[in-house]
Amino acid sequence: MKTIKYLFAAACIVLFAACQDKGEWDVPNVTSPLYGNNNITEHNVISIKDLIDKYPNVFASTDQNKLIEEDIQIKGRVTGQDIGGNIYKQLVIQDGTAGIIICVSSKVGLCGYLPIGQEILVDLKGLYIGGYRKQPEIGMPYNGTGIGRMTDDIWQTHFKILSSCDPDVIQPVDFTTIKSDYDSNCGKLVILKNVSFKDADGKAVFAPTDGSVPLSANCANRELKEFDNKVVIRTSTYADFAADPLPSKNEGGTITAAKCNLIGIATRYNTTWQILIRKTNDIEIINN
Repeated sequence: MKTIKYLFAAACIVLFAACQDKGEWDVPNVTSPLYGNNNITEHNVISIKDLIDKYPNVFASTDQNKLIEEDIQIKGRVTGQDIGGNIYKQLVIQDGTAGIIICVSSKVGLCGYLPIGQEILVDLKGLYIGGYRKQPEIGMPYNGTGIGRMTDDIWQTHFKILSSCDPDVIQPVDFTTIKSDYDSNCGKLVILKNVSFKDADGKAVFAPTDGSVPLSANCANRELKEFDNKVVIRTSTYADFAADPLPSKNEGGTITAAKCNLIGIATRYNTTWQILIRKTNDIEIINN
């Protein structure tokens, strides 16, 4: 009986080896990225500013879109995505000239494969460029003339991950020097220095859900003492820091707003700046 078992086991081993066709067992190419389209070759690359300048009529009104029919590309580094939950299904890239939002209905978190500082190449032909409340965006048509998210399947065929990832290449621009120039600075990474929140009292949080602050699209707009209501800090109720108190300090038992430096993406809503903080590390409380 043991002899029969041994013979049967040996036959199975021989059969298994025979079934291993060499062509079906090639070593996988582990150097190929798991995301994006590695077959894209770099050609006809233009700056993000030149791309925006090509479609002035798209941004002249509130919501428009236009099919990109030219075989052109842009290249930039990731400055914003969903790492802190405050930027939803959007990717922000910037080069030395401008920034732009790419709208993607991603199946997984964009931050998982496109970290801050990652350089990517975007093949634009077949995508749409549009203005959501005059904010330049790339995506697909939404409600006819608007601009909205492209599917993840489309996105994966239109970008290529480049080798270098350096979060220090794109440094935030001082917002006070650019805030009057909407057209050139939408989508840029900025820093607001030495500012304080109007509502900071030790209890008020960035994005409450208790009805104490009006919400639009599940986001709260918080004003700063140093600016008028045309500059707001916009925070989603789903952001990791949504329930964090606005920066404050205790002066002799009195809670007052603390000065802080804020880093974020400067997005435009018509003539209002909506600054999107990406993560808690973008909030620096100044010792004062």
